[in-house]
Amino acid sequence: MTISSGRVRMLAFVAFTAITLAGSVGYVADAYGDRIDAAAGADTDTRADLAAVAAAPHVIFRNTAAGPDEGHVALVALDAPGGARAITPAACDRVYATRARTVCLAATATAVSRTYRVSLLGAGWAAERELDSFPGLSSRTRMSRNSAHVATTAFVYGDSYNEPGRFSTRTTISDVTGSGRVELEDFEFHVDGRVNRRADRNFWGVTFTPDGDTFYATAASAGRTWLVRGSLSARTLTALHPDVECPSLSPDGTRVAYKKHGDLPDGEWRLAVLDLRTGLETVLSETRSVDDQAEWLDDGHLLYGLQTGPIGKRRSDVWMVDADGGGSPRLFIENAWSPAVVR
Repeated sequence: MTISSGRVRMLAFVAFTAITLAGSVGYVADAYGDRIDAAAGADTDTRADLAAVAAAPHVIFRNTAAGPDEGHVALVALDAPGGARAITPAACDRVYATRARTVCLAATATAVSRTYRVSLLGAGWAAERELDSFPGLSSRTRMSRNSAHVATTAFVYGDSYNEPGRFSTRTTISDVTGSGRVELEDFEFHVDGRVNRRADRNFWGVTFTPDGDTFYATAASAGRTWLVRGSLSARTLTALHPDVECPSLSPDGTRVAYKKHGDLPDGEWRLAVLDLRTGLETVLSETRSVDDQAEWLDDGHLLYGLQTGPIGKRRSDVWMVDADGGGSPRLFIENAWSPAVVR
């Protein structure tokens, strides 16, 4: 996500051009509408025992290997991420899961427009309930640890404070029963003890705590971003730490991983981890720009999607890096995107 005027104009142009030219075939929208191309000639092993893989600890992700299974949700065993993957019938642009439920963001596109459906997948990996649909570009989705709520962020346009053709973010948290949803723009946003009511407020990248009420997210206003702590019951958001985008709470609840912009060029970020108890920030050893909401593999390691290669030959893989700033990044799952760890 980005908020400077130059970067917003660039993103709007990229997103509009990609939607207009790509249509619905072979197009995968990431947070900025860029194309993620399937790895040409990818040789990826598959396995037929989907139920057995799903019953054990596994990683669920979007398969980006070239072929008939491109775009389908896939699973690999947690203890063998480089092994054969089990392919599901579901096709999603973004996916996230807990042991109880799976959420799928899937697009319906024409040459001039794009609509996303937010669905829960049930038996047979078919959509059992549609929670939401919206025009724009899908960006992030997360499910609460108790599987009761789903958060979704999308790029939209038409907000009154935007110039024509410019995008803003829209983040909703929905009850999985379909009984209700809230938009973070309606929450009271506090920065340094004051309520921020600016029209340019944007929120994205939700990550939930186990209590079912508290969550963390990114807030942006007046050219700045913050990590915010939110409460569903109180409808409040409180800024905690600056220069934070797309946070992800560690399994033990003590740290938040995120991407930070710092003084990097526009459109570039570094992964970092914030200790919520001490306020200590650790920049991780991944030096390439990461534009993803990281997923914790365990309390010591992070997973994230990384795009490499020129446009037209771009591929995506899931990488792993140590959460303490040490070690070196390692390839975790090739030809993959949008990972979620299910134990």
